Amino acid sequence: MITNRITSSEKQLTKEDFISDQMVKWCPGCGAHAILKAVENVFPEIGYKKENFMFVSGIGCSSRFPYYVDTYGIHGIHGRAAAIATGVKLSNPGLSVWIATGDGDSMAIGGNHFIHIIRRNLDVNIILFNNQIYGLTKGQYSPTTPIGSITKTSPHGTVEHPFVTAGLVMGAQGTFFARVIDTNIKMMTEVMFEAAKHDGTSVIEILQNCIIFADKTHADITDKEIRDDHQLHLKHGEPMLYGKNKEKGIQLKGTKLQGVVVGLNGVEMEDILIHDQYEKNPGFHRMLGKMGPPDLPVALGVIRSAEFSTYDDMVEVQIESAREQSNIKCADDLLNSGETFEIK
Repeated sequence: MITNRITSSEKQLTKEDFISDQMVKWCPGCGAHAILKAVENVFPEIGYKKENFMFVSGIGCSSRFPYYVDTYGIHGIHGRAAAIATGVKLSNPGLSVWIATGDGDSMAIGGNHFIHIIRRNLDVNIILFNNQIYGLTKGQYSPTTPIGSITKTSPHGTVEHPFVTAGLVMGAQGTFFARVIDTNIKMMTEVMFEAAKHDGTSVIEILQNCIIFADKTHADITDKEIRDDHQLHLKHGEPMLYGKNKEKGIQLKGTKLQGVVVGLNGVEMEDILIHDQYEKNPGFHRMLGKMGPPDLPVALGVIRSAEFSTYDDMVEVQIESAREQSNIKCADDLLNSGETFEIK
């Protein structure tokens, strides 16, 4: 059970306590269904009272999330979930605040709010559905759509360089970044639990499939024939191994990461990097976040988790300090402060 200033539940909750009575209106086969299942799995394990959970969203397929989880929630406006969540957390630090957002909602119209909530390190959890397309508005390219992609708004192929979510988060001085795929509910559940434990802004990028407008957009990672060689599952304190028989690993050669085969060319197990041996090094975490086919596997799991002061904690300290130094302790003190006079 996670313990902090958020109130713990006196009884053990179950996933049924968080299942909404609303009809889930995502397309059949959409990866969002698996993400919802992971949230239903992890919330009882986190251990907070049900009324302490809060979901905030913007606009898009992902942003229907508050309807589908039986908690408090706000379905906000396009790109403004981070701003709304900031107000929610500062006004009630006793809430566990979760943001459901998509690649367009967070990094296009909401890009400004996204980078600032990360650099402030507010204690909230961001679940970022990255399907590399605008789904709800029917297939326009997004800030993460691969260059050259044919979409409704790029009939001749996109000519924009996409964001690498990990690089954006690291550049904004993010303290927690994880990446998972929507086909692995177990890993999603584990990563969400780690995000909930983290004191600060956690960003979980979920590589999600949009079966209608960007089907198989992550196939170079998820396809059964190649996934063993294209996925690196990170585990704290363990070697970075991948491949069908875990015969391959990641080695730091100079200032670059490279894939090697253990036992070939003099490579031994002790040459393989251990996850988190560079625990607070954002430069190394940025390198991990940029890995991907064809040369390297994609890093999945918690890529960065570093402890720094949080925005909400520091605001609370300032408020308490102001209270101690002020002569005004209540509304009556305020109304009777300053120069007063009596009319007879």
